[in-house]
Amino acid sequence: MKSSCSSGKGEACIEIAAPITVHIRDSENPGGPQLVVASGAWAAFTAYATR
Repeated sequence: MKSSCSSGKGEACIEIAAPITVHIRDSENPGGPQLVVASGAWAAFTAYATR
C-alpha cells in the first residue's frame, strides 16, 4: 500500500507491505531503513490507533 501523498514533492510518506510480516519504509527513501513487525502486532497497533 502506498500513501496517496507519495507524489515526489517532498512530503513525509510511508509505504506498507504486509504478507506475513509488515514492512514499513519511507516512500521517498526506498533503499533506506525499514521497520518490520509481525502482522498481528501491526493489526493490534492499527486497532489501537483508530480508536
